[in-house]
Amino acid sequence: MTDIDFASARRRLVASLRAEGIIKSERVEKAMLSVPREEFLPNYLRLYAYEDTPLQVMYEQTISAPHMVAMMCELLDLRPGLRLLEVGTGTGYHSAVCAEAMERRGSIYTIEYYPGLALYAVQNLARLGYLDVVHVFIGDGSKGLPKYAPFDRVLVTAAAPELPPRLFEQLAPDGIMVIPIDEGFTQVLYVVTKDGNKPRMKPITYVAFVRMRYSNEK
Repeated sequence: MTDIDFASARRRLVASLRAEGIIKSERVEKAMLSVPREEFLPNYLRLYAYEDTPLQVMYEQTISAPHMVAMMCELLDLRPGLRLLEVGTGTGYHSAVCAEAMERRGSIYTIEYYPGLALYAVQNLARLGYLDVVHVFIGDGSKGLPKYAPFDRVLVTAAAPELPPRLFEQLAPDGIMVIPIDEGFTQVLYVVTKDGNKPRMKPITYVAFVRMRYSNEK
């Protein structure tokens, strides 16, 4: 496919997501149109860049389906000037969409468990000029990045067995967290806000994400 083919496919996909009500805001629509998903995929997957499906990349990890990226961005209510923590960098695509939704004004701190995947994400983000906004770290995402907290937004792209207490602690008092939680037979996407020091959790929909990895796992 040529660049023109990719651009046309991107426009068709975004129009479809808008028609379905997944994309609700002009901010997220512009972000999804601005970021070339194919640039965050290995060459052998590029032909599938604008199919609305998750794709498995290295280390048995996935790049989320475009509709899920758009939905999570809408739930985060992104805007310029925010400090966002992302757990699960993947190939860097979701970070880039968030950066565009924030008009590249603000800071995104993203953590990836797998060093090789983090390096791949850095290469993608650098090539497209996002490293002035997106800062990539390697480590256990469930611990967050206390050095840079508090965060206005927390985006988790791997299913946790429960609400990670350290991530909740690092969420600003008026912040928003979007996180999938593994509830045994299913996973549920939640929007989490703070009610004092207690979480207020709003279920959104059933989802299927890779499970969150912890650095102390064997």
